[in-house]
Amino acid sequence: MEAKNITKTKSHAPRTYDEMMKDLKMQRDKDRQMVKGVFKYYEVPGGIVEFSFKKYKDDPIERFSLIDGQVYTIPLGVAKNLNSNTWYPVHAYIKDETGNNIQAIGQKIRRMAFQSLEFMDIEDFGNTAEKQIITVENIAR
Repeated sequence: MEAKNITKTKSHAPRTYDEMMKDLKMQRDKDRQMVKGVFKYYEVPGGIVEFSFKKYKDDPIERFSLIDGQVYTIPLGVAKNLNSNTWYPVHAYIKDETGNNIQAIGQKIRRMAFQSLEFMDIEDFGNTAEKQIITVENIAR
């Protein structure tokens, strides 16, 4: 039985189920790689946070207990989750074009983060045309 085309990528080329499963397995393997870094708990300095984590269907539920300022080796997927999904919005009112107050997210308050000691994910940089990387060198004269 031939796999059916069920979705399209950004280039609009049809993808088969097998191709999507292969990509999912590659992403799961990448997220399971262990990375070393410092856990920062901005909401409660010096505090402990405990949570359960499971991203993929075949993964077991893992429990984590992290103390602010300590060095840990954790899966990359957990580190990325700590850096991108642990914030809350502070709402503010702004005026729309007619002068009426409307509610908007005023800012995001970061609760916690995982600061890398060894990894850097190229996906975190986004489009390099939009963000320029500047290097500084010390030139001895």
